[in-house]
Amino acid sequence: MGRGLAAAMDALPSDRETLVLPADDGLARAAALIRAGQPVAVATETVYGLAADATSATAVAGIYAAKGRPSFNPLIVHVPDAAAAAGLAAMMDAAERLAARFWPGPLTLVLPARAANGIARIVTAGLATIALRVPAHPAMRALLAAANRPLAAPSANASGTISATRAEHVLRSLGGRIPLILDSGPTAHGLESTIVAVEQHRLRLLRPGPLDPELLAAVAGLPLTTTGDDKIEAPGQLSSHYAPAKPLRLNARDAIPGEWLIGFGAVTGDDTLSDTGNLMQAAANLFDALHRADASGTAAIAIAPIPDGGLGRAINDRLKRAAAPR
Repeated sequence: MGRGLAAAMDALPSDRETLVLPADDGLARAAALIRAGQPVAVATETVYGLAADATSATAVAGIYAAKGRPSFNPLIVHVPDAAAAAGLAAMMDAAERLAARFWPGPLTLVLPARAANGIARIVTAGLATIALRVPAHPAMRALLAAANRPLAAPSANASGTISATRAEHVLRSLGGRIPLILDSGPTAHGLESTIVAVEQHRLRLLRPGPLDPELLAAVAGLPLTTTGDDKIEAPGQLSSHYAPAKPLRLNARDAIPGEWLIGFGAVTGDDTLSDTGNLMQAAANLFDALHRADASGTAAIAIAPIPDGGLGRAINDRLKRAAAPR
């Protein structure tokens, strides 16, 4: 653990007041906190993020401290547009094509970082690459404009636990550890962004998400591969992640005693991701349903099978990591 992170953890009170304000009403306060080196929770179109000044190692250490996040896990830097991204990373032709098509939106590009780009080294976990995204959600875009600096923003939840798609999820996970949550209601996609590493001769899928990887490859004009080693290059690659506190059983068609069953399609239960089998609806409901299951009086959670095609691949990625031993 670096001295900056250790100092941030020592200085972080566990009983501080966490305000929850409507996003419009709290914007000026949030921007002031960002400029003062504090983390603030804010909605994106994917999940709620915990944002801090990406140019300040101390501010970013506050993210790690609040989340209890491993310092080897890099963070995504959010910027207002592709021009800002080009100032931080080498935007090769394929990256420019992807940015033109999918930014603003739920796509993170991992690119070679420019030397002396002003981003704190703790953000990239010492890697030579940087993960960049141009968000579409008006609350995050307003915060970027008001704070006038790039924002490092992982999901706004304790590290390894269920991602937050509502302000109340953030408060339950991080209440007392951060000063402010901007409430914009539920997020639209409900799954974290698709992450791809753009290289000279290929596109590598590091984390599936709302966007179709094959479409990304077609737009980039590069063949698509998946990462096959244990190197952590981007958020969401830890084998155990997005996890509820209770054990999670996958591909369940019926509940056993003591389980809360989350259904899908024809499989009904205590809750459902989508009674019509709609994968987009299931993705949007996934983390919210896991939060409800975790808060239930049962000892364990079960979830119905999810088809692995299209958006189902991203849902199953999250579920596999949520159910992994920890």
